[in-house]
Amino acid sequence: MTPLRQKMIRAMELKNLSHHTQRAYLDAVTGIAKFYNQSPEKMTKEKIEDYLLYLKHEKGNAPNSCYSVLTGLRFFYKYVTEKQIPVTYSIRRTLRKLPQVLTMQEIWKIICSTNNLKHRLILMTTYSAGLRVSETINLKSENIDSKTMTIKVKGKGKKERYTLLSKTLLVELRSYYRQYHPKSYLFPSSFKKNKNQPLSYESIRKIYEDARKKADVKKGAGVHTLRHSFATHLLEAGFDIRKIQVLMGHASLSTTMIYLHVSRETLSKIPSPLDLIDKKHANKKDSTHDPNHNT
Repeated sequence: MTPLRQKMIRAMELKNLSHHTQRAYLDAVTGIAKFYNQSPEKMTKEKIEDYLLYLKHEKGNAPNSCYSVLTGLRFFYKYVTEKQIPVTYSIRRTLRKLPQVLTMQEIWKIICSTNNLKHRLILMTTYSAGLRVSETINLKSENIDSKTMTIKVKGKGKKERYTLLSKTLLVELRSYYRQYHPKSYLFPSSFKKNKNQPLSYESIRKIYEDARKKADVKKGAGVHTLRHSFATHLLEAGFDIRKIQVLMGHASLSTTMIYLHVSRETLSKIPSPLDLIDKKHANKKDSTHDPNHNT
């Protein structure tokens, strides 16, 4: 590992960036260094501009991909290099689409479709606690508190929060403990060379997709669907959106508010103003207010 890379990792750790963000930023800097075949410290503002335009127009990268590179380079030239280069450009990101959610019945079909206890518990835990995949991966046995019926989660930026421990999940977890005896991570890797190490994101993604296909659930691609469904189902059950925000670990309420748009059941309970009009009363002529009325 080069001293420059070590310096960047140190800067990202000090800024408390997630491992996912750190990988993206490192890839951005590695990309421009390979493109010009020189140290990223030797770049000029013009070279950075040309590289971003190359990604956008010639390589045809998606807006979100270009934006990720932009933010990575912006960080590098602000916090890592001796000579700061202002990367002040803006790239429009792809318009955010509404997240896709599944019904409770579809979720249960997916969970029950796998015969592997460990796989079933991974899916059940992710959904029942509304976890990101990275949070499920890093769960440890001591994070499960059956006395308070909560799960302690280390979320984005290593911020800790508490979320729900389902009664159904607790019963299943006790069976899982008896069979697997997890020592550190709740769901360790099954490979001997990675013994006592957490599962990879790809492993959990594959577990979910295999279970979804086996359950013959056509929609809901992507394991993050479980987390979206968790929030939407709580909202439809009548729980306060601010409490859901805390459970999800959202810094801003506006992030949680998107589930108001997703929940058709919640929206369908709101009557149109047209239906609130008292049509019978409105059709009656009030003779006392008629200026032509003779007394």
